[in-house]
Amino acid sequence: MAFCPSEQAQYLPSWPELRTAQVTLKHFNQEPAVAVYVRSYKTLQRLKDYCQGQDITLWEADIKPTERFTMERFIFGSLALRDDAQQPLLLNPKIKPANYEPNLKLLSVDIETSMPTASQPEQLYSIGFVGQFNGVSEKRVFMLGDASLPRPIWLTLFTEVKDLLLATNKWLQSYDPDVLIGWNVVGFDFRVLERVYREQGVPFAWGRGQQNVRLRDGQNNKIFTDISGRVIVDGIDALRAATYQFESFSLEFVSRTLLGQGKKIDADKIESRGQAIGEMFQQDKVALAKYNLQDCQLVLDIFEHTQILNYLIQRSRLTGHTLDRIGGSVAAFEYLYLPKLHRAGYISPNLGEGFDDFKAPGGFVMDSQPGIYKDVLVLDFKSLYPSIIRTFKIDPMGLIEGLKGETEHSIDGFHGAKFHRDLHFLPDIITQLWSERETAKKNKDAAVSQAIKIIMNSFYGILGSKGCRFFDARLASSITERGHQIIQDTAKWIEQQGYQVIYGDTDSVFVYLKKDHSLDLAKQVGKSLQDKLNNYWQHRLQQEFNLSCDLEIEFERHYRHFLMPTIRGSELGSKKRYAGITSDDELIFKGLEAVRSDWTALSKEIQTTLYLMIFHKKPYEDYLLNMVQELKQGKRDHQLVYKKRIRRKLDEYVKNVPPQIQAARKAEAFYKQHNQTSQYRHGGWIEYVMTLAGPEPVENIQNPLDYQHYIDKQIGPVADGILYFLQKRFQTLIDPQQDIFSR
Repeated sequence: MAFCPSEQAQYLPSWPELRTAQVTLKHFNQEPAVAVYVRSYKTLQRLKDYCQGQDITLWEADIKPTERFTMERFIFGSLALRDDAQQPLLLNPKIKPANYEPNLKLLSVDIETSMPTASQPEQLYSIGFVGQFNGVSEKRVFMLGDASLPRPIWLTLFTEVKDLLLATNKWLQSYDPDVLIGWNVVGFDFRVLERVYREQGVPFAWGRGQQNVRLRDGQNNKIFTDISGRVIVDGIDALRAATYQFESFSLEFVSRTLLGQGKKIDADKIESRGQAIGEMFQQDKVALAKYNLQDCQLVLDIFEHTQILNYLIQRSRLTGHTLDRIGGSVAAFEYLYLPKLHRAGYISPNLGEGFDDFKAPGGFVMDSQPGIYKDVLVLDFKSLYPSIIRTFKIDPMGLIEGLKGETEHSIDGFHGAKFHRDLHFLPDIITQLWSERETAKKNKDAAVSQAIKIIMNSFYGILGSKGCRFFDARLASSITERGHQIIQDTAKWIEQQGYQVIYGDTDSVFVYLKKDHSLDLAKQVGKSLQDKLNNYWQHRLQQEFNLSCDLEIEFERHYRHFLMPTIRGSELGSKKRYAGITSDDELIFKGLEAVRSDWTALSKEIQTTLYLMIFHKKPYEDYLLNMVQELKQGKRDHQLVYKKRIRRKLDEYVKNVPPQIQAARKAEAFYKQHNQTSQYRHGGWIEYVMTLAGPEPVENIQNPLDYQHYIDKQIGPVADGILYFLQKRFQTLIDPQQDIFSR
């Protein structure tokens, strides 16, 4: 199905499988439309090509028929059949929305292989499974080896790869999981399995009804899978979808961070683990099987710890997304919005039709006032952008209706935007989501709360994205520029109360109390400012706009000690970078070296310890001297590793060759010399150190470490970031004489 301007309908092809119908729908430009119906998705694609060649406009032709079918029936996540049809294949079924909470059978998958070489891909050693359903666990490993060897009951050995694959298919059909999970399970495990199954001439029959798994290539080297009757959920993609952030998304790092445990093989580098796995395969197959199972179990434990599957279920319930959908914020918005839009008599614009005469600004970031402070309060607007959308009725259709000229029914936005007070959908969608989130919070349902938060916070970005059919610069600007106004006016009001606003960022203001306060008194001031500001905005919006105020500011945190640094090498205050100790004795870093993945462990340790010492007014000079001494003595070598991402292919770096690329090229030369597979040629993460001969990869360090580099580039900048406010210099502390001559 699609829509066509009424005046162009006569130019549509007269195909037997195509029909049109007059509908009471119009485009945002008020142009009437006819509905165009076809019998198959293939025909729809053919029609799109035809119309493009004939310069005929089609609206909403890019919406998948399956999604249109469900969205127009307001089906999210689950559905019910209107009859009790039991046929395996249903034609034009009558369906309706349902509120079904599935109890899904999980099966964690992991394979073990040899390390690939330049001449040979990975060779399959074993396939491991750990299942979980209704509190009952199931584990199984299928491995190549002598079937006569003694082994646990859950380990089956096969002399032939083909037999292993056939047995795996049979067992998986018998266990019949709903969801297959793993870690990089599609990008690695399924990619290798697809090749092995194909080479052995065995169907990759892991789908229900023994249907084959189908792999297809996407953009940016992404691989997607289709598996009938089941869903494949990759742990990395799922955690990222829920906005989890880690320094590394390796299974080892994530499991140690979340669970406090890691893999059975304690090896940092891939090639070391590969060697250990190869040795176990040859010498101790039971040990390898246990290692295989532990990787499966770690993934299951991560899913359990984070409740990530429940999050995906709730996201599906709210947006119509499938469990395995990666990203899709725009698609989720359209799924929610389009059915409402159609019932209001409109069809949506196509991509590229939006108003873009200017670029909408981002969030407001106030110039900071650098210094070390005592008693700083943070006041934060709760979900500022969704609140602005709710309060000022910002909405795609509302903009079209507001611009019709009936000023008494409209609210002024920015850059000529006007929004209808009554004809809109997005504010009401947010209101409903907001209410559901509050209920989830009361019920301590973290998965629902997080899913709703992510959805609501995505709306601004969607409306400001040219990848959204509703993109209009006036929409995004009316959100962000209103946010600028709110933060600036909030800061002015606070300063009128006798306090100092030292920083503001998007939805927060940082308030210096100027005088020492006890913990209780500081919190009282924070709560008082919160209540007075909420009252201020309620009255102001009622007076200026005749609007109810959905803005809500909260007293978020009290810092007993707080640092707002300068830009390195400048006296100007930095942005999005600060540190402080809260009233609960928590040391928080934002944007500083201690929380950045591209700084060494040594710099992070020194920054954390030094800041604590200075905040608590403890002597720090000897500490810095001792750290420099230990560095020169080689006692800190394990903390000197850089970890950086290679974002392009190595051969694309020509003019500017940064240290990580130099190290990666040396690593590639090492791999080639030892007939090992490339690790960095197409990008990835690399760990390296700085030596007297320049950067070198950790897998092949040939020269002494350059300790002076780490003093100058790691310890010095970290120390001077706070010493500056004490009128001290790191160089003066470690070598007063050298500092005299360097001036």
